[in-house]
Amino acid sequence: MTRMPTYYIPHGGGPCFFMDTPPGIPTDTWDSMAEFLRNLPSDLPEPPKAIVVISAHWMTDVPTMITSEAPPLLYDYYGFPEHTYKLTYPAPGAPKLAERVSGLLNEAGFETASETKRGLDHGVFIPFKVIYPDADIPILQLSMLKTEDAAEHIRMGEALAPLRDEGILIVGSGLSYHNLRHFFHQPLAHDQTSKAFDDWLTDASTADVDREAKMSKWQAAPGARACHPTSEHLLPVFIAAGAAKGETGSQVFSDWVLGKAVSGYRFG
Repeated sequence: MTRMPTYYIPHGGGPCFFMDTPPGIPTDTWDSMAEFLRNLPSDLPEPPKAIVVISAHWMTDVPTMITSEAPPLLYDYYGFPEHTYKLTYPAPGAPKLAERVSGLLNEAGFETASETKRGLDHGVFIPFKVIYPDADIPILQLSMLKTEDAAEHIRMGEALAPLRDEGILIVGSGLSYHNLRHFFHQPLAHDQTSKAFDDWLTDASTADVDREAKMSKWQAAPGARACHPTSEHLLPVFIAAGAAKGETGSQVFSDWVLGKAVSGYRFG
């Protein structure tokens, strides 16, 4: 198998790609992001055997995996049109891959756990319904840790790195800007605080030397807390970067969304 890259992708807001934008929001708000997601498979060296997805919407005490054969969906968004709670994404689960992931994480000193009742949350099924609409590639959702410690998430990623030589695609799903109050209650003009943080994140993610050390200091970055009052939508980037330690990082998506700078990254 050819070594797979890893990604940190933006997953938008709720079921945004499958509904009309509300009044007052530009109708093309999510178009560029949807196009990026739609074209992601063409950036891969070959179709993946399976996908490990780390979503912003699942944090646990220890890394936990959804191990059911046919995971249901978790409609963990609120106040959206009725039809968005009937979206389907019947991707098969990957219980055998879960065993492999658990072993790698155990070897790196992490305790792990499994979950059979939880469904794939919208940080998984919404973007992947765009990326792979046929839902024909097995998906394993892996949780993040209940900590803002970037270094621990980078270490998780490092443990997962061997999967990339086994045809497994590793994807962190979040949003590089996630201050919902400012998203929807500030003017749509380009926000320079978001740009400052976006510039820092891009510089750190694409650094040729000491990338992980730079990324670990995210809380001291310009505008970090203004852009991420809580860290869950940023943390997946650290796992994606860690899984490609020592390899090139590149910015593969950049846009202004509701006046805020938003980016996506490829590693490896």
